[in-house]
Amino acid sequence: MGDRPSFLSAIRSGLSARAAAVVCLAVGACALGMPPAISADPPAGDRTAVRPERTDADRAAAVEGLRSRYLGEPATWPAPRVDEGVAWRELGLLPPVVHPQANPFGDAKARLGKLWFFDPRLSASGEIACASCHDPAHGWADGRPVSQPSGGTPGRNTPSIRNVAHRSALFWDGRAATLEQQAEEALRNPREMAASDDHVVGLITASPRYRELYAAAFPDRPASLAGVAEAIACYERTVVGGHSRFDDFLRGDATALSDAAILGLDLFRREARCMNCHHGPTFSDDRLHVLGLSFFGKSNEDLGRYRVSGDPADSGRFLTPSLRDVTRTAPLMHSGRFQLSGVLNMYNAGMVRLRRRGPWRDDPLVPVPSRHLGPLGLNRQDLADLAAFLAALEEPPDGERPPQLPVAADIRAAR
Repeated sequence: MGDRPSFLSAIRSGLSARAAAVVCLAVGACALGMPPAISADPPAGDRTAVRPERTDADRAAAVEGLRSRYLGEPATWPAPRVDEGVAWRELGLLPPVVHPQANPFGDAKARLGKLWFFDPRLSASGEIACASCHDPAHGWADGRPVSQPSGGTPGRNTPSIRNVAHRSALFWDGRAATLEQQAEEALRNPREMAASDDHVVGLITASPRYRELYAAAFPDRPASLAGVAEAIACYERTVVGGHSRFDDFLRGDATALSDAAILGLDLFRREARCMNCHHGPTFSDDRLHVLGLSFFGKSNEDLGRYRVSGDPADSGRFLTPSLRDVTRTAPLMHSGRFQLSGVLNMYNAGMVRLRRRGPWRDDPLVPVPSRHLGPLGLNRQDLADLAAFLAALEEPPDGERPPQLPVAADIRAAR
């Protein structure tokens, strides 16, 4: 364990990319808590040379050309560097939200969903609301490494719900395909809100205000937990961004991105190969990948999608998060263990691959890293430019405030 400080300091401080890569590969198994029978295995092509740093004059010339080019139509942008078979979509502005036919938008429904999103009395304990983990002040996440719902921790970082209207998979393991499924699972989960049908219906029927609002949102429909989930999902689809500096740049404001961010945008699309997984308006492919950070064989092991599908090929597979607001929703990754500089250094090093040894030699659950990973050879300037671009995806402070909830006296009979 003596090498752990060296690894962590390299990851945190953003030292030279080559140095960070060597440290990561040399002691990554120890620092990431891998069992003795599993060791770091350098990715293929570990001899990737580090790109030379540019002079100030070279950077200024590059920025001048790139700024004018990226202000043009996306069809004229430089071609991204993606692997064969990747169905990438160009980066761009968020499209209008499309509400599903099974749960169409309604003003009354969205207003009711907002009340329930912020009302902790929906939970069995009366202390946990959706907003307890998805706080507007924290980019609609919670700023903690992992969430702390009732009954213990799930060991996963809370994703932001901003822009979830545009996502086709939810939860880190992708187990929900719709917001309605996600909301109902969070309500029923004994380790989260632990709500029951009787409790939720009791809350509604015991409150004259909630009865009135429910009737307006769901005419001629009896109160139910499923209705609550639909109203919350309807409200969550109104939580959208699209006001970042990058969005302003796409709308024609040439000054919205700094010189470093312009260089970072080009790196993101090309040399850094981020577009293999982080593409489209949401900066996510909505697919699941193995990065090698599942802590295989340890007490904090999390095999991701495998726990849902039972397919060994899904061991260690997690959903690609959106990168919008990434600088406001740290710490990052499903385990909540990393800051942005550390994540960039790990990707630059090609992440950590596991070599099968001892009792794990033939174990089908040893995660197999994504084919998109490999050493990038980015220098310190490059990493700083990438960070500048990602910071330009941050939304301005959110003005959403908790609503005035029905008074406690209204629901006294439900408690």
